[in-house]
Amino acid sequence: MDLFEYQARDVFEKHGVPVLAGAVATTPQEARAAAETIGAKSGGVTVVKAQVKTGGRGKAGGVKVAKTLDEATEAAENILGMDIKGHTVHKVMIAQGAQIAEEYYFSILLDRANRSYLAMCSKEGGMEIEQLAVERPEALARIEVDPNVGIDDAKATEIVQAAGFDAADQAKIADVLKKLWVVYREEDATLVEVNPLVKTQQGDIVALDGKVTLDGNADFRQPEHAALEDKEAADPLEAKAKAKGLNYVKLDGNVGIIGNGAGLVMSTLDVVAYAGEDYTAGRAKPANFLDIGGGASAEVMANGLDVILHDEQVKSVFVNVFGGITACDAVADGIVGALKTLGDGATKPLVVRLDGNNVEEGRRILAEFNHPLVSIEDTMDGAARKAAELAAK
Repeated sequence: MDLFEYQARDVFEKHGVPVLAGAVATTPQEARAAAETIGAKSGGVTVVKAQVKTGGRGKAGGVKVAKTLDEATEAAENILGMDIKGHTVHKVMIAQGAQIAEEYYFSILLDRANRSYLAMCSKEGGMEIEQLAVERPEALARIEVDPNVGIDDAKATEIVQAAGFDAADQAKIADVLKKLWVVYREEDATLVEVNPLVKTQQGDIVALDGKVTLDGNADFRQPEHAALEDKEAADPLEAKAKAKGLNYVKLDGNVGIIGNGAGLVMSTLDVVAYAGEDYTAGRAKPANFLDIGGGASAEVMANGLDVILHDEQVKSVFVNVFGGITACDAVADGIVGALKTLGDGATKPLVVRLDGNNVEEGRRILAEFNHPLVSIEDTMDGAARKAAELAAK
């Protein structure tokens, strides 16, 4: 889960990372009130910043410096409702102004390829960090971080020295990096990024902007993270699936996919995409990823069908199950139960491929049910072709 900037600021503050005052507003009037309070800390200067989960806000006009309350109000009026790379701005952050002497960059992220963490740091922060990484990679220090040790005194010193910071600033910057590591560790993050990390004219090191991505796999030990979720922007089908405990991701296609096991589901997406190429303009594509798991019950199957059949983009559904812990007869019972529950709400054809434990019994159950929307295929490729054909029609 990606956090908004104002949420990242609050998380930083929670763990002692130096930040400036900030408040979120949803109307120009709220923005004016926040600017009046926060501006008092910086000579009346505030920054009005669009709160969207994408980069490039500054270039899009979503970040404005305001020197008066009227300017802050006007900036909020212009930014609220703005579209930035497909994201509509519903909130702005009113941030305390800062006297910036230098801008830096720092991030720590999960390096899956090396099964480790990676810290990246540069003396040249700001909006063009991506361009810097491509054109002048030597200006961006990349330091591996041992997950069992993290960023301690020695590692923080290694990072700031590799980035080439002046000796007089290294201790202060290293201290902030250690605190950002605490954020990463304690919040179960997969990314903590500060751009820019600034040195003020007073010599302070401050996290002026933050991006944080939290690991959803750690939700069981981070119950407070539920309050950070942007429920308004969540896809309603994904929200419905999450409420039912389903491992579901919405995609931009028209063939609903249900499988048991992530590997099988990924393979199913591939065979459907390949089969869909036989139809004009690739009209048959996977509409979702849905893994009901190796030990899923008939109830889980019914819940999965309920979600997929309510997706308006879905024109057909491919149920691809290899019976192991979940026997094929239980899967068939789930399909039958779901269709009975949905009744007239089930209007889309289902292509079912069963194999493995109790496959003959599963096929018998479906054959006896004899629902007009259900067709049974023996092979994965055959079922994919059938589902693609039905979706293309």
